[in-house]
Amino acid sequence: MPRTKKKNSRGGQHGHVQPFSDEDASIETLSHCSSFSDVTSVADEGGEANEDTAQEDFQYKLKGFIDSTVDKSAKTRQGALDGLKTALATRILYEFISERRMTITDSIERCLKKGKGDEQRAAASLACLLCIQLGSGIESEEVFKTLKPIFKNILADGSANIQARQAVATSLGLCTLVAEDDILDVHTTMECFENLFTRSYARMDGTIPAINPQTSALHTNALLSWALLLTICTANQLRDILRKHLPKLPRLLDSEDVNMRIAAGETIALLFELARDMDAEFEFDDWDELCDKLNALATDCNKHRAKTDKRKQRSVFRDVLKAVEEGDFQTETIRFGTERMTIDSWVRKRTYDAFREFVGSGMNYHLQGNEFIRDVFELGPPMLVDSATMKAMKISRFERHLHNSAAFKARTKARSKFRDKRVDVGEF
Repeated sequence: MPRTKKKNSRGGQHGHVQPFSDEDASIETLSHCSSFSDVTSVADEGGEANEDTAQEDFQYKLKGFIDSTVDKSAKTRQGALDGLKTALATRILYEFISERRMTITDSIERCLKKGKGDEQRAAASLACLLCIQLGSGIESEEVFKTLKPIFKNILADGSANIQARQAVATSLGLCTLVAEDDILDVHTTMECFENLFTRSYARMDGTIPAINPQTSALHTNALLSWALLLTICTANQLRDILRKHLPKLPRLLDSEDVNMRIAAGETIALLFELARDMDAEFEFDDWDELCDKLNALATDCNKHRAKTDKRKQRSVFRDVLKAVEEGDFQTETIRFGTERMTIDSWVRKRTYDAFREFVGSGMNYHLQGNEFIRDVFELGPPMLVDSATMKAMKISRFERHLHNSAAFKARTKARSKFRDKRVDVGEF
């Protein structure tokens, strides 16, 4: 993210890394990353000695994964990349990763250049997780400076594997947010995304371009990454973007791809939010026409569309319509550990969704301990909670089962009570 360079802005802290022999680091000696949770459980149940042993085993496996990223076997390289991805998504490994960042970067570069589809996808995701671990500073900038030209080449290469291009479109956006130090380069990267998603615009005569599902997914990922970078644009850049793209973005709402329609709707809501932040009296020339189109999507009942697609679309576009008409946002609260965070704007939602796409179930863990992510969401320094407090906070499995059962029964009763009243006229 463009900001003053900070050498110590990092993903978090980890224990001192003990040196290990690489003698037995063949892929056969490594278990898959599902064993990471087993290591954690052993550390919780055992004493300090067991915890140290578990930590040593964990780091030994990580070193094995790093070594295996240069193996001759594509399957072995793929497994090693997936193992590293799982580790970086579910743990804070700043010190371990920082010492080996150039080795990992070289491996990612090699896999992106010489690998095939799945291997390139895994490498692109790993690059993003590496930047998230290192945080915004000199270290992540060096990593991104090495990988950015490769990302852009793959993205622009129409003959490259389409799934690899999809992954690169997503990774390039978040890596730029985290590690790009020049706002002009951010704008250049956004133009790369524009060159892709604008191909899905409906034509002026109303006809929709014939685009296959895989290419549509690529354009959707490019649009979402472009929207993510909108959140760090300067006021002057935003004014140019509003003038150039806001009148055209509604054309994406006619896409046959439900994910593209949803991405376009959320991007339009984000642009309106940013525009009103700059000018509370912001007006859009085609406002009535846009609201009519959003309202139609919020109440869509076309029978040729799947019910799940319509349900998902209607839910999103009700929120988008409120954002455009009234400037409202459906607030969401995220709880993690003893803390909570409020998602109260489209800017925060787009940023949160982007990080969560990479760290997945580890998002709450990163919100608690990753200094960079906490800085992005203005959560302050990580809170220190001792083991006794954490143990007191935990409830037994039986208590949790009782709580979930009671919540399920209450939810079922509430839904049954209102099910007959919830009639969608267009469905009949």
